[in-house]
Amino acid sequence: MPLWIPITVAAALCQNIRTTMQQKIRGILSVDGANFVRYLYGAPLALGMLAFLVFVTGRHVPSISLHFLLLVTIAGVAQIVATSLMIHAFSLRNFAVGTVYSKTETVFVALFATFIAGEPLKLGAWAGILVCLGGVAILSVRGKFSDVRGVLADLTHKGALFGILSGAIFAIAAGTIREASKLLPEGDFMVRGITVLACMNTIQVVLMGLYLFRRDRPQLSKVWFNWRSSIWVGIFSVLGSAGWALAMTLENAALVRAVGQIELVFTFISSRLILKERPSLGEWIGSILVVGGVVLILVTR
Repeated sequence: MPLWIPITVAAALCQNIRTTMQQKIRGILSVDGANFVRYLYGAPLALGMLAFLVFVTGRHVPSISLHFLLLVTIAGVAQIVATSLMIHAFSLRNFAVGTVYSKTETVFVALFATFIAGEPLKLGAWAGILVCLGGVAILSVRGKFSDVRGVLADLTHKGALFGILSGAIFAIAAGTIREASKLLPEGDFMVRGITVLACMNTIQVVLMGLYLFRRDRPQLSKVWFNWRSSIWVGIFSVLGSAGWALAMTLENAALVRAVGQIELVFTFISSRLILKERPSLGEWIGSILVVGGVVLILVTR
């Protein structure tokens, strides 16, 4: 099995845990504050990973160019903006609409890879992406097929438009992370991936910190005083982000993000095992579609 596959699955699991924890601190912090936590507590960990690779394992930090810094800055800003748009989609419509349309990211990443990055996908991989998206749509409405039709039909609603826009901007983030990793001239995939992550998270901390200082200064103190609950968001965020960065260093970003849709299946499993909820037939079908789409992508890649 190619190494990027288990790394992607682990990243999706960490992202699922981070999202759950981030929702818990939303009662304490604002949307921007909860978003800032990801980078504030994640950046030191990313820098620590890089320091470990350099000083303990004897690896060398790759040479960093201005072009590289430009790409990671674009990726970092795109990630911040896309997250904000996705949260707005949740508030304007509902969680299902926001989730379904933000997951169109996989289609946009595939288009980016094909027409901009010069890494076109095979027809089977495209089919797998669409199958995954169908499974995501079903899981997002907890298996109610009538709700799926309603969600997909409401394209003109602001919630849907914000969700699609967030997916497109998430795709820019994924594509530029992949392109930035390709600019690093030396080192194995691990040191290149962590270098991308450390630079991006550091830039995000500076930019979001300045933004909150000017627009919502009380959030900075709330983030600091609630570090016990916030730090776990940062830990799982950086673990997930490290997984995405490493996987995208090894493989086409479109394939990585498509396989990452397995995250919705983890949500389904956790509701079954932890919350003891009885899954509906629709949820089983949605999970099978996501897993089947992932398998199709991997077989035909």
